[in-house]
Amino acid sequence: MPYEFVLTETDGAVGIVRINRPQVRNALNPQTIAELVDALEAFDRDDAIRCMILTGDDRAFAAGADITQMVEASAVDVLSDDNFARWTRFRAIHKPVIAAVSGYALGGGCELALMCDLVVASETAQFGQPEVKIGIIPGAGGTQRWARSAGKVRAMEAVLTGEPVNAADAERLGLVNRVVPAGAHLDEALRLAKVIAQRPPLAVRLGKEAVNHAMEVGLSAGLDFERKLFYLLFASDDKREGMRAFLEKRPGRFTGR
Repeated sequence: MPYEFVLTETDGAVGIVRINRPQVRNALNPQTIAELVDALEAFDRDDAIRCMILTGDDRAFAAGADITQMVEASAVDVLSDDNFARWTRFRAIHKPVIAAVSGYALGGGCELALMCDLVVASETAQFGQPEVKIGIIPGAGGTQRWARSAGKVRAMEAVLTGEPVNAADAERLGLVNRVVPAGAHLDEALRLAKVIAQRPPLAVRLGKEAVNHAMEVGLSAGLDFERKLFYLLFASDDKREGMRAFLEKRPGRFTGR
């Protein structure tokens, strides 16, 4: 379906969603969030798509929330709008989503990148949570995901100062997977997505679930969850095909069954 603030395309088994509000550095208003979640969900339902990329443009992945729609909002307004329900839908996407980040990923844009399963950053990327500078704090996971990825003290610094970190520091802190030269972020994200797209879809889906579960529970509960998913995959056609292909020294032909 056509969108106003989002562009979509495919490259083989990879679905690409591009935030398209360049005049405001891809600031995230409720409609933009709704459209990008709708687009990702559509790719998630499409059996021909096995991995997704979320990106912006060279200047900005997303430079935060659209403050013009928030400045006069009351607590009742933001509670009633429940814009975060759309972010909850993002968390329910089964297939891997790779953020390809260039330029600004600030505020909600940073939170959006950190919600993705992997992050490829241009050397021009900047990640930050500047909400404190306008009298609020992150509300879509910034305090929680920074702390889980970078540790308490670096999360405190990011949230309490509002100052961004560059791509190299973000990689060192564990916020991104890799940093590439300017202009190469989408190509590298596509390369990585195509590798994942070649893997058995059920194993990819359950591997994503297991790693996400590890971020929310203790070790014993996580190990128990992992083991059950491990057993479950022995019922799949892809498990049999993958092991036969390995023994026969040929590429596997995976169907997601």
